[in-house]
Amino acid sequence: MRRLFVTGAHTDVGKTYVACAMLRAARAKGLSADALKPVVSGIDLADWAGSDPGLLLEALGRPLDLEALDRIAPLRFAAPLSPPMAARLEGVDLRLAQLTRFCQAGLAASAADLTLVEGAGGVMSPMAEDGTGLDLMLALGLPGVLVGGSYLGAISHTLTAVETLRARGLAIEAVVVSQSADPQAPDFAQTVESVAAFAGGVKVIAAARGEQAWASELV
Repeated sequence: MRRLFVTGAHTDVGKTYVACAMLRAARAKGLSADALKPVVSGIDLADWAGSDPGLLLEALGRPLDLEALDRIAPLRFAAPLSPPMAARLEGVDLRLAQLTRFCQAGLAASAADLTLVEGAGGVMSPMAEDGTGLDLMLALGLPGVLVGGSYLGAISHTLTAVETLRARGLAIEAVVVSQSADPQAPDFAQTVESVAAFAGGVKVIAAARGEQAWASELV
């Protein structure tokens, strides 16, 4: 059984896109799959099919109902802010131990061949009042799949995240460079090459827009 933590070098770089592609690739290979999104902000419970947990459930082939949603994403907040800021607006004191307990219980209960835990925002984005995404990764001790972008500045963001994870002793399964939708973004192939040149031997995978065959390399 493989357990991986999907994290980002920045916000909105495609963590959920990568996680969903991995789940679909696993199922296409005949493997069982599961996912956890311990906390999500910016979600509208009147229309959540396109939210991160909604997309994860779709990739898992599960019904989009509240029972399934509660199982993979129990902590949900409306404001499109960092989880602790969004929680604060709803009078909730969000703590790292709460997220850790949920993930540990979910991982222990899952018999899937592949289980993904998806963070929120970037590696150092606050996940709770007393912890960042990095702190949750350390608490769980899972290898990471780091998702970076291809926008101007993304190379530095991605390599900084790589060094941050290494400095704390966390294993990096792979770096996935997700192609930006901005037509003015730097050349995608050269961006991937630059990340690979400085990533110190970590596997770097190019996730071009409209393609998902690359995901089979990760499952």
